[in-house]
Parts: sequence; C-alpha cells; structure tokens
Amino acid sequence: MTPSRGSFTRRSATRLVRGVAVAAVLTLSLAACAGSDAEEAGGNGAAATFGDASIQFSWIKNAEFMGEYLADESGYFTEAGFDSVDMIEGPASIEAAVISGNVDMGIGNAISTGTIIANEGAPLKIIGATYQKNPFTILSLADKGNIATLDDLKGKTIGVQASNLSLWEAFLEINDIDEDSLTTLPVQYDPTPLFNGEVDGWFSYLTNESIDAELLGLDPVNLPLADFGLPFVAETLTVTDDAITNDREKLKALLVAEIRGWTDAINDPEAAAELTVDSYGPTFDLTLEKETRQAEIQSLDLVVSAETLANGLFTISEELQQQSIDTLAATGLTITASQLFDMTLLDEVYAENPDLLAYSK
Repeated sequence: MTPSRGSFTRRSATRLVRGVAVAAVLTLSLAACAGSDAEEAGGNGAAATFGDASIQFSWIKNAEFMGEYLADESGYFTEAGFDSVDMIEGPASIEAAVISGNVDMGIGNAISTGTIIANEGAPLKIIGATYQKNPFTILSLADKGNIATLDDLKGKTIGVQASNLSLWEAFLEINDIDEDSLTTLPVQYDPTPLFNGEVDGWFSYLTNESIDAELLGLDPVNLPLADFGLPFVAETLTVTDDAITNDREKLKALLVAEIRGWTDAINDPEAAAELTVDSYGPTFDLTLEKETRQAEIQSLDLVVSAETLANGLFTISEELQQQSIDTLAATGLTITASQLFDMTLLDEVYAENPDLLAYSK
C-alpha cells in the first residue's frame, strides 16, 4: 500500500518553518524581479510568456494531484504561457518552500498555512482550494468499532498520530466530547493495528487508509471531520503576498491552466488515475485500483460543491473561509480570513475568462 498521510498541525508546522523568516526577505527581492520580467514579456500587446514555473506538492505524486498532471499532459500550462512547470513531489512543507522562493506555489492545507501565518507572521496567502472539504476521517470497521456517529465514539479506543493530535483535540472540543469518555492511543501511520482489530478507530484520510480497508474487503466505516464540526478547506493553493502583487499575471495564468486540468480530471477520473500511475507516479508503487478510487472520491465528494458549481473550481465561499478560521481557533490560534485568504486573483481569472466557469461545470 502507499504511505499514510500525516496532517499539518500547530506543533509540526511550526517546527517545519522555524528559521524561514530570513529566507522570506530574500524571496521578496527575487519575486519582485520575476514579476518585472513577466510584465515585460506581456507588456507589448503579445501573449504573455512566463518562462518556467514550479509547484510544490505536500505529498507524493499520486492521484491527489491528478488535475496538475492533466494540465501538464494536455498542454494547458504551455497554452497559458509557460515553457515548463516543475511539479515537485513531497512529503514536504509547502509553506517553507514557497517562502524560501524555491517554488511559485505550494499545494497544502489551510490549517498548516494558517498555523504558520498565525505563529510566524509568514507572508503567505491561500488563493484557492481544490478540496472544498478536507479528507480527514475517523476510520473504523463495521465489525470492530463501527463508528458512524459522535455517540459511537464513547468508550472506544482511537489511534491518533502525534502530528494529528492538535486536530483531534480540536475535533473533540468543537463537538463537546469529553476526552475521558474515550481512549486516545498514540500510534504511527501504518493502520495495520486497526485492520487487525487492536483498536476501534484510526485517524485517517478518506482518500488513503479508508480505500486500503475497502480494497482489503474490511467494510470501512467513516466519520468525516468535515461533516462533524471541522469543514476546513484542503489542497489549498498557497503563494507569497509579494507574488500576489508583483507576479499577479503569472499566478493567474497558473490558475487558468489548473482549472482546465482539474475540470478534465473530474470529468474522467479513470483516465486521470491511469495517467497518474503510468506517467507521473511510477516510482511510488501505486496501483490503478486504488488511484481510481481516490480519483473518484475526490471528483464526487471533495472537489465539486454547490459553491464551485455556481462560481467555479477552487473558489472558497466566505462561509467556508470562516469555517476554516473557526477550526484554527479551536486549535488555539487567532487569525482572520483576510490574513489567510485572498480570492481576488481567482475572481479576476473568472471575470477575464468566463468560458472557464462554463467549462468547470
């Protein structure tokens, strides 16, 4: 099976970005130069060209990033004005990579980015979100645990990884669940103890461990955090404040290509999964069966929502922005929506390219 995911929490995120403030200063000058170059390229009335770009993934090259693969494979990045777009695999701290100036954009998580902005004053903003709701879940098995409601948690033993502990505690607090009413067991990421019946539940991803259980014929039961008090966005597109000002057209061009790629992936998840396994993730021991299930779950449950149907892919409603802020508050962090999100670039993209809105439906 492919590796299990960790989450981005206050403690782990702070460790990852400690010391990047110095790099941020360098980034500002580098990005300013890049922005000037892009302006010159498009300033004579011809189609803008942006040279090379780079995107940092938070995780390995599996179906999680299938829209990016299709944007690359279908030539959408080239049509948007890029010579090439380097898609850099994780696991990695996308925030550190973006702040350092090593990449133009990172694909991560609202909780991770919000934590770093709140704790470190990082000059970052989220400009869109692929997942309208996060994929975190409390996974159990029908014949062991069978945790389908909040009441089902009482008396159960839940395996929680150290990096997910802050988010787990926020989940309990938001749902007014007494920690003494259940047992929290420190675990690693391999869900074998759950599959062997040693624990009742496991802090997991809908798009990872839950699929593993399904493919093993273990009858998984999910309690998605997004449906029970923590509906924050994920697969968020993160850039620097400086890039929003000085590389604005370049970022908008990236968004155009990304929207086109993700639209194709949603419309044909099976083809997106096949492209993932054959062309972009062959070194990660992926299976077509699992990647197809992940692609389907993303397309049906995570990426498309009433908000995206009305206003286009990657949009984050004011309500969902506030829900992400409320989740951060439950972990003990204070940050405002305007400190974390900037939706103006996406607004401009759809205003300037109205065909993309119809295309994304």
